[in-house]
Formats: sequence, structure tokens, C-alpha cells
Amino acid sequence: SQLLSRQLVVAIGFACLWGTVHGACSDAPSARVDWSGCEKHRLILRKADLQNARLVGADLNGTDLEGANLSSADMTRASVDRVRFSGADLGRATLVQLSGYRSNFSKAKLPGVDLTKAELARSNFAGADLTGANLSKAEFQRGSLEGAVLLRANLSGADLARTRLTGAKLAEARMAQVRLFRTRIEGLDMSAALGLTQIQIDTACGDKQTILPKGLKASASWPCSKDD
Repeated sequence: SQLLSRQLVVAIGFACLWGTVHGACSDAPSARVDWSGCEKHRLILRKADLQNARLVGADLNGTDLEGANLSSADMTRASVDRVRFSGADLGRATLVQLSGYRSNFSKAKLPGVDLTKAELARSNFAGADLTGANLSKAEFQRGSLEGAVLLRANLSGADLARTRLTGAKLAEARMAQVRLFRTRIEGLDMSAALGLTQIQIDTACGDKQTILPKGLKASASWPCSKDD
């Protein structure tokens, strides 16, 4: 009978635990809300206050978070396909291994954000503030970083293949081993970027107005055709 009692206590404990987890997913959006592992797709959460929220592994696909406050939120391994973050505040947020296809971060505030190993192909970061952000080993293929502020950002090992980088601010940005295959850098001032090599420059798409760091020169293949 003692064994049965213990088993009953354990079963009740697990039931309470699971009830708590599922209950959290029904919580209203608020600062510090815990939606880890929850399905929150296709919601309208414009200008919602989600600062310090815990969204680890959450499914936010298709949700509208335009202008939302997600500062210091933890979105590690969250899924954000086609999510609208335009104008949102994600300062100091943890977005490690974030997965998002065609997401919109245009003019978002992302200073100090951690996007290590994020997968964000075809996403839009035009005009976004990524000052001091960690973008190491992140993937931005065929996306836009036009006019983005990348001052002192760490892009080491990032994949910017066929990404539009024109107009971005790259002073003191670390760009060692960044993949720049057909990356659009026409007219871009890269003079203060760190860690660039001639091999990287030769694979990118620049023009006579592209300003390179000392010791590097324009590629003989410039300018690229519009189809590249």
C-alpha cells in the first residue's frame, strides 16, 4: 500500500507539472510571460509588452509583432517564419539558433542581440539597428541588410550570400570568414570593417564607389550583372 501511495503522489506531481506547462501557453501576453514550447502562430501582437518574456522553442510563425517590446526576451530556437518584427524593440534579446524564413525585422531595434547560428534566409533587416550584435555563424542568404547599423557587430562566419548590404554601417564590424558570395556591396564603405580578405571581396558584387580596407582592391569581375 505504501508503494501504491508513492506512485499516486508521483502521478499527481506529474499531472500538476504538465498542467502548469499547458496553463502557461494560455497566459495573456505580458512582460515576463513564459510561452516556452507554446504554439503562438498567426496572432496579432502589435506593440505588445513582452519584455523579458521566455519564448524558448516557441512557434510564432506568421505572428504580427510589429512595434512590440521584446527587449531581453529569450527566443532561443524559436520558429519565426514570416513574422513581422518591423519597428520592434529586441534590444539584448537572446535569439540563438532562431529559425525564420522571410521574416521582417525592418527598422527593428536589435542592439546587443545574440543571433548566433540563427537561420534567417530571405529575411528583411533593412534599416535595423544591430549595434554590437552577435551574428556569428548566422545565415542571412538572399536577405536584406540595406542601411542596417552593424557598428561593432560580430559577423564572424556568417553567411551573407546574395544578401543586399548596400548602405550598411560596418565600422569595427568583425567580418572574418563571412561568406560574401554575390553579396551586393555597391557603394558600400567597408574601410573600417575588420578581418576581410581579398578572397571574400573577389566573390562579392561591388563597384567603383565601394570603399575597401587598406590592402584590398576591387575585384576584376566588378560590376556584377543584375542577375548575379
